[in-house]
Amino acid sequence: MKKIPPVKYMRDFYPELMRQRLEIESAWRAVSERAGFEPWDAPIVEHLDLFTRKSGEEIVTQLYTLTDRGDRELAIRPEMTPSLARLITQRQSALPRPIKWYCSARMCRYERGQRGRLREFWQWNIDLLGVADVTADAEVMSVALDGLEEFGLGPADVALRLNSRDLLAALLGALGIPEEHHAAVYAVTDKRGKVPDETLTKLYEELGLDKATLEKLLAVMSCSTLEELDRAARGAGLVGFEAEVEKLQRLIGYLEALGKGDYVVFDIGIVRGLAYYTGPVFEIFDRNAELRAICGGGRYDRLMETMGGQPMPAVGFGMGDVVLGELLTEKGLWGTAPANVVAQAVPLADERIADAMRLVASLRAGGMMADYVMKSGGLGKVLKRAGESGVRWVIFVGGDEWDSGQVRVKELATGEERLVGTDGKELLALIAKTAL
Repeated sequence: MKKIPPVKYMRDFYPELMRQRLEIESAWRAVSERAGFEPWDAPIVEHLDLFTRKSGEEIVTQLYTLTDRGDRELAIRPEMTPSLARLITQRQSALPRPIKWYCSARMCRYERGQRGRLREFWQWNIDLLGVADVTADAEVMSVALDGLEEFGLGPADVALRLNSRDLLAALLGALGIPEEHHAAVYAVTDKRGKVPDETLTKLYEELGLDKATLEKLLAVMSCSTLEELDRAARGAGLVGFEAEVEKLQRLIGYLEALGKGDYVVFDIGIVRGLAYYTGPVFEIFDRNAELRAICGGGRYDRLMETMGGQPMPAVGFGMGDVVLGELLTEKGLWGTAPANVVAQAVPLADERIADAMRLVASLRAGGMMADYVMKSGGLGKVLKRAGESGVRWVIFVGGDEWDSGQVRVKELATGEERLVGTDGKELLALIAKTAL
């Protein structure tokens, strides 16, 4: 019979890969809770309209959709923020401010598979709601970087690229570009650094702007620092953007206060593709620029209103496990080793299998990782496999020792053998003592 392969760009987790995924999720959880964020989750299947309402065109085209038996149009979640907004709006008046929530959730997007991009992934979401000031943005960005530092990554490895949708909107407004055309400019700007400069200029030219406006726009969009942008905009006679520059400068100052200043790089090309972003936006990349964004997020102050709720300032990010895993592999930073069995009971005859089970049960009850061989015989192979799999102690259950109320215990690393009682208490004490 023909074997059934896994679905393309979905994932199988053999034990070694599952250990890595759990290592990532454990770090995410630890960092979140150290910073005072609370866990939450939502259904993996939501109403289709939840995502088509405000997620942005790219994500809408990547949805896994279905119609259930009640003729309802549904989708497998491609992101968590719309679900978060749905939950918040249901209890908005009752939730104490600020709201600090985190989750680590499974998602699916029908994307073109490539390095760092699969159609199934786990994503860490941090969201802080109810605080309009950029102190909240700094907190969220700092936690994202804490999550990477948890694996041993630092400013030499990754950079946080920062921009502001409000700053871009103010600059476009100062240039006289109508608001209804801003999304088209954002879409071109989002390609900065992803296509050659000549191609980017051509795309801006295709927006239909007059020559003078285009020249000023190109001058502003070519800036590589916030200070340079401020000078270029003032030199072009633009006004009305200054408050947004000051806001970003203040945000950078807060990040420096949190010890994260060395990560920050201003990048006017960061706009984020999702339609609900408003103020500061950011993405975290590896310094070698060999991978896709490790993390991305920003302000979404108007999303609650689109979900039928009351206005509420909000900021958050999402970090996927796929690109992070690529980077950890590249840097050799995985910390997970197989969880080795400490003690293994070996029955020397079939009639001692139940006795081996009872002994192992007592060891497990005492908090030890213990296992037993499920049939007697083949002692040489058993010992060889125990050594290869990292077993520390082998307990021989049976023979004359058992008849005298004892078991023979062998420490594989030293070859030393000794006799202990059959109830497991003496063995637990022995292992605790030798572990010191």
